[in-house]
Amino acid sequence: MSDGSVGRPRPRRFRALATTLAVCSAFALLIPVVLLPLTTAVPPLAWVPMLATDLALIAWLIARRRRRSVRPLAVAGVTLLAVVAVVASQVLSATPAITSAQGHLLPGSIARLERVTLNGSEQWITLRGRDTANPVLLNLGMGGPGGGGFATRSLFEPLEEHFTVVSWDEPGTGKSYGAVPFEQLTRDRFVSDATALTNLLRQRFGQERIYLYGVSWSSILGIWLVQAHPELFHAFVSSGQMVNTTENDRLGYELALQHLDRQGNTAAADKLRRNGPPPYRGDNVVLRYVDYLDVLNEIMGEPRLSLLVPIVPFLAPEYGLVDKVNHTRGLIDSFNVVYPQLEHLDFVQQAPVLHVPVYFFVGRGDVNAMASLAEEYYGMLSAPHKELIWLDGGHGLDGSSQAQFVDVMVHRVKLA
Repeated sequence: MSDGSVGRPRPRRFRALATTLAVCSAFALLIPVVLLPLTTAVPPLAWVPMLATDLALIAWLIARRRRRSVRPLAVAGVTLLAVVAVVASQVLSATPAITSAQGHLLPGSIARLERVTLNGSEQWITLRGRDTANPVLLNLGMGGPGGGGFATRSLFEPLEEHFTVVSWDEPGTGKSYGAVPFEQLTRDRFVSDATALTNLLRQRFGQERIYLYGVSWSSILGIWLVQAHPELFHAFVSSGQMVNTTENDRLGYELALQHLDRQGNTAAADKLRRNGPPPYRGDNVVLRYVDYLDVLNEIMGEPRLSLLVPIVPFLAPEYGLVDKVNHTRGLIDSFNVVYPQLEHLDFVQQAPVLHVPVYFFVGRGDVNAMASLAEEYYGMLSAPHKELIWLDGGHGLDGSSQAQFVDVMVHRVKLA
């Protein structure tokens, strides 16, 4: 009798545990639906019914928690809605329309998210501008390697009145994550694909030459591109200009160590010393680079890369939920493959002459792409016209430098 009385409560405990797990699973599966209005282009007509149905299923599960048949049905329903949300985010991804002050679609404007074929692979671009007769500005992406071109749209929106701004998700990142096998990501591949995109834009908009912009890693690609095909470009514009990756990284590593030692952060400093100075080789080199790049971002007063990288793509409605994850995967996978190929990069020796006008925007506090190296390169560079524009910020462009960037682009670069 005592054995039977002890055993009776167990089914109730198991039912309570099963119900708790089911409710927790249902709330976790609610996340893709909740993200739709916050981070995607899915319209309310689609996400409101999904969210309402999800909440009804969860309420039903909690209210009827003692009925075993309810748990699998409710969880299955929430699972199905999560799958539908992910698919909808991909299918309905879009770049926001360009509208007038009254909210009407602006006649003659363009705001498109498009898949294009470049050298046999399908890749993605956005095209945005108030007048398609304006000159074309090609944004090569946010750096990396592996940073797509869509997440920094807000920095270029003031230029849409003066340029047709085209942003590119290079192969291996964002919506172009699976465009080519990662082992094919080489200098030749990037230059070839960027050249194909440039020629596509020239033909589409009837322009002999276009403008080119790169930042950090894509500033390297920009130099390569204007070296190979100066006849295709009005000018090359960069921020966070990379010059000599190995020297740059050694300087950054030493600066990070000094900063950590001054702070008394012995654990982080010891980790950097165990890693040793760059360049790094082997598998998954990105982690060793991030160890000190995070410290450099702290010095510049910017968020750590390990926090910034996953968050940035979630702000772009051009990315569906899968694309947002692939953007982070692309940065990791592309960096591991491409960055070691840059070990011997030195534009002082390899690109002392460029046959296009050049504009370098350099942050005075930039210690990711060392301002001193960019200034040195600028000083010896031969070009038809060149300007070095100092910014008060750190690496690349941000909201504090946007007005200065736009002013130079409109009144000096475009009119040159």
